[in-house]
Amino acid sequence: MHLNDLLKFTQRRAFLRQSAGLLGTGLFTSQSPLSFANMIDEMDEVRIGYLPITDATALLIAHANGLFEKEGLKVAPPMMVKSWPKLIQGFLSGRFNVVHLLKPIPVWLRYNHNFPVKIMSWAHINGSAIVTGKHINAEKFEDLAGKQIAVPYWYSMHNIVLQMSLRHVGLKPVVKAGYEKLAANEVNLRVLPPPLMVWALKAQNIDAYIVAEPINAKGELLAGARLLRFTGDIWRNHPCCVVCMDERVTQQQPEWTQKVMNAIVKAQAYAQQNKLETAKILSTEGQAYIPADEKVLRHGMTAYGSDYQLTNAIKHPDWDSGRIDFAPWPYPSATHLLIDSFPETLFGSPDVAFIDQLEAEHVIDDLVDYDFVSEAMDVCHGWKKAPGIDLADPFKREEVIQI
Repeated sequence: MHLNDLLKFTQRRAFLRQSAGLLGTGLFTSQSPLSFANMIDEMDEVRIGYLPITDATALLIAHANGLFEKEGLKVAPPMMVKSWPKLIQGFLSGRFNVVHLLKPIPVWLRYNHNFPVKIMSWAHINGSAIVTGKHINAEKFEDLAGKQIAVPYWYSMHNIVLQMSLRHVGLKPVVKAGYEKLAANEVNLRVLPPPLMVWALKAQNIDAYIVAEPINAKGELLAGARLLRFTGDIWRNHPCCVVCMDERVTQQQPEWTQKVMNAIVKAQAYAQQNKLETAKILSTEGQAYIPADEKVLRHGMTAYGSDYQLTNAIKHPDWDSGRIDFAPWPYPSATHLLIDSFPETLFGSPDVAFIDQLEAEHVIDDLVDYDFVSEAMDVCHGWKKAPGIDLADPFKREEVIQI
């Protein structure tokens, strides 16, 4: 190993050791990560890490449909992990070089931990909901007073959108131990890995959760749960997960990066226009990327009809959104709104001082890479089929929140 490479490797290990106790999340282990030099050497292979949720659809369909190979790339079988800390750990160590992350996570990684993550595109829009157990009678947000609600991660769109909604009706999000008494206007939040949410709801260990599909569909179909509200009906066509890569890779391997993004944008176009086929591919009856049967995945990707309007889970049918949709362009306006929401959001973690230093305009320019995705969109025009796009000015939009 050359001296410069050794220095980079040593500095990287020091960074991981210093970060070993962060948040008690287990993000970092004592295992030696790949050096950056080795990461670059292995860039001929796409290594995808993902959670078994529909947020990963674009990455998984790109693999299933051979879109990476059509770009001349080698690709390893996508590796499924069961929690956000595990996925982040795999990304930081170089085990994965293409991942989907909840949009607040790269903000936290880049500006609190100085990791050179880049948002390359959105992975999808909408795709989440607030689900309540059948043991409680909850028809509106006010009914969540005094309840226990699970979120998939503190730095998640779910946590942010949920807290927006609770504050709107005068409820106070708190983080307390399970035995602590809640005030009449308080709602207790806790982090729970998505695969555990349905079973925790059935056992009445929680009263509600907010998460991605197909966990909401599983709650409805397997636990008799009620879908209180779609998040895409609160924040119109909001981002949730984003496609992320290491900035050093994108700078040193631009041709490789462009090919990866070409495949992902094409996969999004396919998924948007072929949701039933996509559900089958992802399901256990298909290629088993997600441990859910085709019925559950079809429900989680397409069930967005008038029945939900009757229960007020959908209040804005005129928005013409789907239960989940796929659109790659990372609108700066959404990033601005997200950063503006950070100071008023409760994150149940000690390392939040970085939030005071965030400036939306800087984050818009610094965190997001627009070049590779825009070039991919020039090649594949299927993204134009996604909802809410003004084809006269497709790279700008106005953010709409109506709770």
